[in-house]
Amino acid sequence: MAYPDDLLSEQEHVVVHSHPHFKMLIFPTLALLVTVGAGTWLAILAKDAGSPWNTVGLIAIAVVALVLIVWLFLAPLVRWRTTHFIVTTDRLIAREGVLKRTGIDIPMGRINSVQFEHGLLDRVFGCGTLIIESASDEPLRFEDIPHVEKVHTVIYREVNDNPYDDYRPGAPQQQQPQQTTPLPPQGGGRPPRGERRR
Repeated sequence: MAYPDDLLSEQEHVVVHSHPHFKMLIFPTLALLVTVGAGTWLAILAKDAGSPWNTVGLIAIAVVALVLIVWLFLAPLVRWRTTHFIVTTDRLIAREGVLKRTGIDIPMGRINSVQFEHGLLDRVFGCGTLIIESASDEPLRFEDIPHVEKVHTVIYREVNDNPYDDYRPGAPQQQQPQQTTPLPPQGGGRPPRGERRR
């Protein structure tokens, strides 16, 4: 889902927009599978009980399974979906939360340094932790950033305001050649040193 354009300032463009890496959903997904499997097995056992305990058992199993699914799977999924890490041409934006929404904006001009770190497991999944040090605040850590090295490079380029790395929608990022002015002839019309005589 793209970041709403009406929340951006004039001439501001989104360069990177991502959610946390999907690895944070591995354990919730395992919890969902275990809950469904265990609930199905207990439901089969409950059917063999005498009436009315079989009905009571099925209702209890369904209620417990529903609570576990909401707590262990749906809540992390919604938290993942509503967490945004955005890099624009002007600032760095972080948003998270559902009921209690929190966010932070860091102008590119206030960023002093940007670092990344990732362990062995992070390298396997292709993610890592991004560390942003601004002008007057403590370093901020953003964990589980997908393609953290590429994001690090993008932020570095935006901070340093390299004219050849600026965001141009639909335009190829090409380096413009330097223009040089030839030196005038020296010594009574003698061609400059190194120029081939004709």
